Amino acid sequence: MNVYMVERSLKGIGLNELAGAQRAAIDKAAEMTSQGTTIGYIRSTFAPEDGRCMCLFEAEKPGDVEKLNDDAGIPYDRVVPALDLTPAA
Repeated sequence: MNVYMVERSLKGIGLNELAGAQRAAIDKAAEMTSQGTTIGYIRSTFAPEDGRCMCLFEAEKPGDVEKLNDDAGIPYDRVVPALDLTPAA
């Protein structure tokens, strides 16, 4: 599996809307996985001051991540390969 970062511009979004978008991404990932496209939501980081949001997903290819976001109706600027540098415990 590869890691992809979804870059979003969400200036002015409320916390309830942001939580709804996160839930939609998680739910769509579970649905796609159950239908044979393995994809997983990792986490998001949101900067409310300027509305930048970065979301990490695990997937085989970037098109799977784009499809998830398109089907879930979550706006994004681009999907790029990324490295998840979370330190091991």
